[in-house]
Amino acid sequence: METNPTAVLLDLAAQAQRVSDRKALHDLLSAGHRAWCEGVADVQAGVDRETMSLSDAEFAERCAAAGAPWEQGMTRGEAVSALAFATWDASPAAMAYTELEERAARFGVCLLGEEVL
Repeated sequence: METNPTAVLLDLAAQAQRVSDRKALHDLLSAGHRAWCEGVADVQAGVDRETMSLSDAEFAERCAAAGAPWEQGMTRGEAVSALAFATWDASPAAMAYTELEERAARFGVCLLGEEVL
């Protein structure tokens, strides 16, 4: 079984294109959500390691280049999270998850129960 979040999400999105059963789509979406969370956590850990030795100015430049500016008052940890999310959100894995979500939504499937909505 594949454990790389990107590979998992690409596979799940492909599987979802062939499925219209609501239960099956919910299962795929649930697995996709777990992989998405794992992927963003992996990216956050990588961004944290990669930016640890950067000065605040260098780090702010890197954030700005990724479209995640380090805003006045943000802690370094918040900036790491913003940069990680911007990096992850632009990845093929995150795009695959969005496809999976959209496919599931076309059939009325989401991860929140109706009582929450």
